[in-house]
Amino acid sequence: MRAFATSIDISAPPDRVWQVLTDAPTLAGGGFGILRIDGSIAQGQTFRLWSEVAPKRAFALTVVTMEAPRLMVWTSGMPFGLFRGTRRFNLSAHGSQTRFDMRETFTGPLAPLFGRAIPDLQPSFDTFAAALKRHAEGAHA
Repeated sequence: MRAFATSIDISAPPDRVWQVLTDAPTLAGGGFGILRIDGSIAQGQTFRLWSEVAPKRAFALTVVTMEAPRLMVWTSGMPFGLFRGTRRFNLSAHGSQTRFDMRETFTGPLAPLFGRAIPDLQPSFDTFAAALKRHAEGAHA
């Protein structure tokens, strides 16, 4: 199973971080490594996302879990679970800060085959976390 993860401490309450994390226009225009999002980030919704990592490919993502302001899960993949990506966002309060954790795992019978074609997503995960921190703390530059 191939996976990528990042974590960061953010000097803002979970509600504020959640507000940024679920705002599609901010994610698409705020240095998150996301070029465009069509649709809304809401429970049960499917939206399309274009990333800087693969700018010519739209990823159809479904929000399968949304427990504000602590947990959100997006999934994407092939029918019958042949290949699935699951991205999990966790927010936990620690005093006046929020611990943000993001992890994506790739599973299914075809994961070994497709996993080799997935580029190193670690830099884009770290970019996403840093942008979330900047926006949630109020420094957008």
